[in-house]
Amino acid sequence: MKLTGLLSRNDETRPGVTGVARVDRRTRELLRRISPGDIAVLDQLDLDRATADALVRAEVAGVVNASPSISGRFPNLGPEILVAAGIPLIDAVGGSVLRTIKDGSKLRLHEDSLYLGERKVASGTRQTRESVADQMIEAKAGMSTQLEAFSANTIEFLRRERTLILDGVGVPELRTSLRDRHVLVVAAGNGHAEDLKKLKKYIGEHRPVLVGVDGGADTLIAQGHKPDVIVGDPLGIEAETLKCGAEVVVPAQPDGHAPGVARIQDLGIGAVTFPASGNAEDLALLLADAHEASLVVTVGFQATLREFLDHGRSGSNPSTFLTRLKLGTKLVDGKAVATLHRGRVSGGMILFLVLAALAVVAAALLVSDAGEVYLDWLADTWRSFTNWVKGLFT
Repeated sequence: MKLTGLLSRNDETRPGVTGVARVDRRTRELLRRISPGDIAVLDQLDLDRATADALVRAEVAGVVNASPSISGRFPNLGPEILVAAGIPLIDAVGGSVLRTIKDGSKLRLHEDSLYLGERKVASGTRQTRESVADQMIEAKAGMSTQLEAFSANTIEFLRRERTLILDGVGVPELRTSLRDRHVLVVAAGNGHAEDLKKLKKYIGEHRPVLVGVDGGADTLIAQGHKPDVIVGDPLGIEAETLKCGAEVVVPAQPDGHAPGVARIQDLGIGAVTFPASGNAEDLALLLADAHEASLVVTVGFQATLREFLDHGRSGSNPSTFLTRLKLGTKLVDGKAVATLHRGRVSGGMILFLVLAALAVVAAALLVSDAGEVYLDWLADTWRSFTNWVKGLFT
């Protein structure tokens, strides 16, 4: 008997979930190389919604977190999403697991423990719907502290980036004209693909400038739309999307360093950098505002207080808050636009209703006694009109 066949049967008889371990402290790098059936081993305090959504989309077999996925500081959304998707989540196993478990090794999760073969290498807390719900209730008490910290961070951010936020200093120029036009900005947020589909009629009627942010640019291409502008890290965007002919704006650090530019150069396309400490979504909104767009419709942007305070966005929230204040009434959520646009009656529909009503009236006249009188009157009127026209030329 072959040894590989024996090992496979042994794996199948062991309890729990087995998969290839993908290990990385850098969550963003981990998400880029995760595959269906893998077990993600990461170290992220307060697992955020964006990370959880990416893990669900990747169809991972399980998630191991070296840190607590819920610290109790505020009600973060990630653990709830993973558990609801049926993905095992083992929490707080300790930082040593990132050294003990080698990337690419075969890892098994059973109850609250981690195994390499028959050897137990670590254990933590297995999260369930009930445990997550209980911790979320306790975590709500931490929101006031987060709001106080947010206020202080906002003041510091405004001091550092006031010329950008208030005066648009540093916003790059674009070849695409945005002035007095609608701009649709698509980010890869929760449910963004479905929301974009609902805006198909709006896009067809108003022809807005299409701006894709990070993975939102890939979604535009996938749904048959060509983005006019792409904003984001090129490392997280498909090569074919980057080469579609759109203008590419690469976010850069305040000192001007932009790691993603190297990939742009490898692809042989042009790009401009946007040095700022805000996230790519906020930079896209500032681009639209600085170039005098008349209306900015957003898809895939966070909309609730819990999403706003989620850990994955806490560092850029001052930018997010101030950017939205800057745009004011010019900024509209895509869900609202889709709802209002569905309620509109098109001009073609109105014309159809008028013609249908006229047809009904004509039919009623033809089958009534009064119909002959009206037909004789119409015939006399038509003859009088044609005789008058002939008289103009004789």
